[in-house]
Amino acid sequence: MKIAVVTDSTAYLDESEVEKYGIKVVPIPVIIDGKSYNEGIDITNEEFYDKLRNSQSFPSTSQPPIGQMIEFYNELADEGYDAVISIHLASTISGFYNALVQIAPSIDRIKVVPYDSQITVKLMGYLAIVASKLASQGADIEEIIKQLDDLKSTIDELFIVDDLQNLVRGGRLSNASAFIGGILKIKPLLTFDDNSHEIVAFEKIRSRKKALLRVEELFAQAVANSPYPLRALVLDANDPVAGDAWTKSIKEKYPTMTVEHSYFGPVIGTHLGEKALALGWLRDFEK
Repeated sequence: MKIAVVTDSTAYLDESEVEKYGIKVVPIPVIIDGKSYNEGIDITNEEFYDKLRNSQSFPSTSQPPIGQMIEFYNELADEGYDAVISIHLASTISGFYNALVQIAPSIDRIKVVPYDSQITVKLMGYLAIVASKLASQGADIEEIIKQLDDLKSTIDELFIVDDLQNLVRGGRLSNASAFIGGILKIKPLLTFDDNSHEIVAFEKIRSRKKALLRVEELFAQAVANSPYPLRALVLDANDPVAGDAWTKSIKEKYPTMTVEHSYFGPVIGTHLGEKALALGWLRDFEK
């Protein structure tokens, strides 16, 4: 069985990775002042954050048209694929996955298996890379899904946002009311809740420096308690200097660990806002 692997643009894979692993990427639209842009195609990160600062209205995100997705899957059938594993951003922050679940049974030319990553950014990209590797090695759908589930269960992440305004206005923060009070004075720590898989704020920190130290403290605990080697991922929202510095710091503290630096593109940046930072980790699937 020839299996295609599809993800969406919030995986923030670079072009070399997409080409190397043969991953198909579906762009997610972001809407700024009434104009729609396809992430990764007709708007760069720099352009987006400039527009975010100067937009007249709060940006929003959308879903790829369902008709377009049906056509896309049928094109994969034309290319000789028998099945597709379609890995997408968390269903708690987007309705895209659930929309694909609804249409999958109606597509008869190719077997479509939507997969809820329960996360986003390059942590989701890693899932797509692993799925592609397994598919190229001849693994069947059931084995790929099992291994994705196992790897997904090792993912954890901590976000630091400059303020909660974007998340609150976008309705993406499930416990916003508990954190609104000092919204301009704190640097809240956020994560995807292990049970609900929704974005939650769980700790109030009084400065960015202290927030970074607290994240590193929690990460150190995760490393100490992990039964397997971890891979770390630093992400920034249009703050590459801070992202580079933090990546370097993590690498110095964990010299044998794979530590990568990625970013929050337009779709996720819409909700987190500029200058957000995050540290994510998962079992190192290459060790």
